[in-house]
Amino acid sequence: MLLWVGLGNPEPGMARNRHNIGFMALDVIAIRHGFSPWRNRFKGLVAEGNVGGEKILALKPMTYMNASGEAVQAAAAFFKLPPEAITAFHDELDLAPGKMRVKQGGGAAGHNGLRSMDRQLGTPDYWRVRMGIGHPGSKDIVLPYVLGNFSKDDVTWLIPLLDAIADAAPLLADGKPPDFMSRVALLTKPP
Repeated sequence: MLLWVGLGNPEPGMARNRHNIGFMALDVIAIRHGFSPWRNRFKGLVAEGNVGGEKILALKPMTYMNASGEAVQAAAAFFKLPPEAITAFHDELDLAPGKMRVKQGGGAAGHNGLRSMDRQLGTPDYWRVRMGIGHPGSKDIVLPYVLGNFSKDDVTWLIPLLDAIADAAPLLADGKPPDFMSRVALLTKPP
């Protein structure tokens, strides 16, 4: 079993925030791959399904971003999952909008959701699907930027990115992150 975690904030008014792209990615994956309905468990919402023959537990922590690790740790402990079975889908300021990278481990780079996961899991060695939202240009406006909604212009890259991630998800589930990244890049490449 793999644990795929979308990072975001639970308030309905925050659903379209840049910080919630992790929730958005899991929603599209769950729909595309016919996951069970979302239900309350592990301080979050969970849905179960199969992607590429692998059983996936999708988790959207309802603890707010700064405490996301509480939900992740509870689910990982219950299923006795090692860090390498966990993948966090999250926003990434240091990537251009619409770009995506996958890596295992590393620092939190100021991301409070990742920082919480590191603290609760005791290790940063889980996988990360880093979805670029771009940087607003100044450190002083990062918080209102990530907590701001995607614009109408962002939809031109956001929808194709989320669709590509869902389409290529079997490669990620199969333990082929480089192939997953290549497939997403190909699917999001402008004509």
